[in-house]
Amino acid sequence: MPLPRLLVLTLLTLTAFAANSVLCRLALFEERMDPALFTLLRLTSGALILVLLCSARRQSPRQGDWGGALALIVYGAAFSFAYLTLTAGTGALLLFAAVQLSMLAPPLLRGERLPARQWAGLLLAMAGLVVLLLPGITAPDPLGAALMVAAGIAWAGYTLRASRFGDPIAANAGHFLRASLPAALLYLLLGQLQASPAAIGYALASGALASGLGYALWYKVLPQLGRTLAASVQLLVPPLAALAGMLWLDESWSLRLLLSSLAILGGIALTIGGAPPHPDKPEQARARLADEHLAPA
Repeated sequence: MPLPRLLVLTLLTLTAFAANSVLCRLALFEERMDPALFTLLRLTSGALILVLLCSARRQSPRQGDWGGALALIVYGAAFSFAYLTLTAGTGALLLFAAVQLSMLAPPLLRGERLPARQWAGLLLAMAGLVVLLLPGITAPDPLGAALMVAAGIAWAGYTLRASRFGDPIAANAGHFLRASLPAALLYLLLGQLQASPAAIGYALASGALASGLGYALWYKVLPQLGRTLAASVQLLVPPLAALAGMLWLDESWSLRLLLSSLAILGGIALTIGGAPPHPDKPEQARARLADEHLAPA
């Protein structure tokens, strides 16, 4: 792929992922949309786009399983309800940190030893999270923060599970289709029908464009970027979400959020850069294939 085209597609992909946070805040905060309805519309519209993409590629969207679908609905619901109280920048930062740090758990559980640089990055990122979540006037809402961290952990689990399937787009299509059913049940239990046309448009754009097409673009550029560069460019997603939040939602950044962002993003950058380039054993290489399917939420 020519470099200019790769740069444009990568920027479009990162913008799409950041747009999920902004679109959710616009629907919930500006238009007072019910988060359960937002979750349902996001997942069903995302499923529709992914199924259409599979049809265009003459592939069946029957990959995936219910385990992945349950992880996806936990992510989607926690993400939506968290944005009732969090700003776009804070939510994106918490989500990104939770996903990236959770992805380190499987290697540690397998008994792999992290290099000193990765440990330093991990500790720096965790210190940034502690600074962000400490009680104070500028601290994020505790329940919203807990929900967004749970969303990040669920997304990491979803990513690791989806990596077992051969075609990531077909696997995502199958998971989104299955997750639409519990999303509908959640809406019937907790949701409200009333929603403005603008809010419905934001939810559909989040599902069809920022999620469905965004994931398809990500898997197109991922082989060109490679594991390390792909993980590194994801560092741009929280700042992009924060910038968009300031422009469209009149959100502002506190000194605490700025310092914690520098610590979290810097720590994750150290962790990514400190990863060994080649695993020592073939089974370690296979285990790390999950990282190749990692897509920001």
